[in-house]
Amino acid sequence: MDPISNTCVQEKSNQKDFQNRYDPWWLMVIAVIVIIILLSFVKPDPFFRLLVFVKDGVFVTIFTTITSFVLILIIGLLVALSRISSNVILRSISTIYVEVVRGIPLLVQLLFWYFAFPSVIQGLGNALNIEALKNYLANPLMMAILGLTFCYAAYISEVYRAGIQSIPKGQMEAARSLGMNYFSAMRYIIIPQAVRIVLPPVGNDLISLLKDSSLVSVVAVADITRRGREFMAANFNPIETWMMIALLYLVMTLFTARIIHWIEQKAKISN
Repeated sequence: MDPISNTCVQEKSNQKDFQNRYDPWWLMVIAVIVIIILLSFVKPDPFFRLLVFVKDGVFVTIFTTITSFVLILIIGLLVALSRISSNVILRSISTIYVEVVRGIPLLVQLLFWYFAFPSVIQGLGNALNIEALKNYLANPLMMAILGLTFCYAAYISEVYRAGIQSIPKGQMEAARSLGMNYFSAMRYIIIPQAVRIVLPPVGNDLISLLKDSSLVSVVAVADITRRGREFMAANFNPIETWMMIALLYLVMTLFTARIIHWIEQKAKISN
């Protein structure tokens, strides 16, 4: 290879190494944070006062998203394995679950879990004469997490299923020839490879979940959106309120996207 070509290859390699180590898109995260800080200092009323008011809502949003996402990953994997199972009953139940849940809007599902589900439990308690069920009252936060998990697990299960089915069948055959049973082969051979493949779409679903968590505000959960509505109703400043709420959501989604990108890079490096 001539010196010029060798230099070009070396420069491309150095540029790729720099991009792997330093993600320039972190600058956007910093820029949005700086904008929030500047607004709070330049016009503390209402921007800084709003930040103080919604800080507990930010925690609720983050807690709801992370808790739901952990449950979604677990339940989604179980549903995906059921859908590719040779057991007709498991496959049928999981398929019906996915098709039904994907056909109902998330907002409608959240309203069902908060308003209708407690009535079902109370009716069951009256039928069975169980006092604890008769007096059942829904916890808004728990119902919100249940609703998000129930809905998004159906979508994640399809992502998992696509990733698992993309692994060549020879991988399973090779694992079985080495004496592994089906579950061991899935655990140690198939699923680890599938997880790396599905990282980008799962990351996208996490960002969508973070944004869709704003819908829990309609079922009495004091997340950042609901706290913003309360602040606006008390101070009559919709422009400033929703500008700041939008910036806060933007920071959280951009930060999440960068973390997902970092995980993807680590997964590629370890290949």
